[in-house]
Amino acid sequence: MNGIEKITARIRADAEAECAAIRAESEERCAAIRAENERAAQEEYWRLVREGVKDTEQRVQRLGRTARLEAKKSVLNMKQEAVSRAFELARQKLAGLPEQDYVAFLAREAAEAAITGQEEVILSEKDRAACGAKAVKAANELIAKRGLDGCLTLSDETRPMTGGLILKQGDIEVNCTVDTLLDLSRSELAARVAEVLFEG
Repeated sequence: MNGIEKITARIRADAEAECAAIRAESEERCAAIRAENERAAQEEYWRLVREGVKDTEQRVQRLGRTARLEAKKSVLNMKQEAVSRAFELARQKLAGLPEQDYVAFLAREAAEAAITGQEEVILSEKDRAACGAKAVKAANELIAKRGLDGCLTLSDETRPMTGGLILKQGDIEVNCTVDTLLDLSRSELAARVAEVLFEG
């Protein structure tokens, strides 16, 4: 081998060695980058999994809360319907009392609502015909026991009502109809009715 060939061979050997070193360094860098990317990808994957699990748990909790609220609302609606049915039954029972008990009820309501004892008693057409005179007489007796002049009179006027009465003096009326009495006492009695219906 002559001198030029030796130099060329040496340059080639140096170049090949340098290429091999560069290739090795590149492969090493690529492996490091690949490893870092895989680590970052794994980290991101598990972060997303954790977020997904957390998000799913939150959704499940929200759905659970919503379901519990809907269940409570449904139970409350059922209870309110039952209370309303109980009040309707009470309304029907008051209207359907035996005559003697109904007369006593009307008399008591008229006597308690009377302010002067001079009012007119307005009833439904049915009640006026069936027991109006008896109820007014009994109410006047109760008013007299309070020390007032019991001078209630049975009005010729009748009104449509489920039961009960209206006291009238001039333009002033006191509504003691069964519907009004139940409506007025509903807020007070509803809690007790619900307790009776749903406790124990």
